Amino acid sequence: MPKITKILMDMPVTVEIGDSSVSDLDKIFDYFVAIDNRFSVYKPDSEISRYNQKKLSFFELSRDMKQVLKLCDDTKKATHGYFDIRRPDGTIDPSGLVKGWAINSAANLIKSWGFKNYYVDAGGDIQVNGLNSLGKPWTIGIRHPQNRSQNVKIVTIGDRGIATSGTYIRGQHVYDPFASQKPITEIVGLTVIGPDIYEADRFATAAFAMRDQALTFISTLVGFEAYSINNRGIATFTPGFTQYVVENN
Repeated sequence: MPKITKILMDMPVTVEIGDSSVSDLDKIFDYFVAIDNRFSVYKPDSEISRYNQKKLSFFELSRDMKQVLKLCDDTKKATHGYFDIRRPDGTIDPSGLVKGWAINSAANLIKSWGFKNYYVDAGGDIQVNGLNSLGKPWTIGIRHPQNRSQNVKIVTIGDRGIATSGTYIRGQHVYDPFASQKPITEIVGLTVIGPDIYEADRFATAAFAMRDQALTFISTLVGFEAYSINNRGIATFTPGFTQYVVENN
């Protein structure tokens, strides 16, 4: 059962295969490196940076970039404008969608190889399928925002994705497009479980920007559940979230 973690995109990326017949995961990590080289707004020579610098026109963009920009536009419409990749300085940053999209694509690549049991984690956003090497469901801890060594909940999600958006690690990196100058302080962490990590990640980002209306929005989505912690350390969650909880700390 190979389990490999590498630091890519300034975060740990872990891939674990529950099936015992695979030993080479280099193609998966190479894929994440390629995604970072294309979509990182911190790399001046990335495709997204060159597009923001007007060195590339829309028609010169890669198929992946055009697909991501289309998905970002679709997500903006689906979230009533709360998912907005246009920054106050006029540039665009699709990273709120790209990570989940990339994890999901990597998981689909593993699936295409014929494997049924796998776990793909990039910076705490996770896609799982099947069972672990012990034949048991994959379990995932939701970290306490004020104490990263402690789990507030442990969940098992089956063939689904789980994503967390918050300010407790990266600070104020998510913004409310309707009040961009006002920091988001009402909640500090929002974990969303969805049909896959792409769906969970994009809606976690948008819902976090909705501040204390995050759970109300997630409750309107079919097949999604969420767990939120506010700035006073009080946790609330959608009605169906408890079906995934396997242990309370």
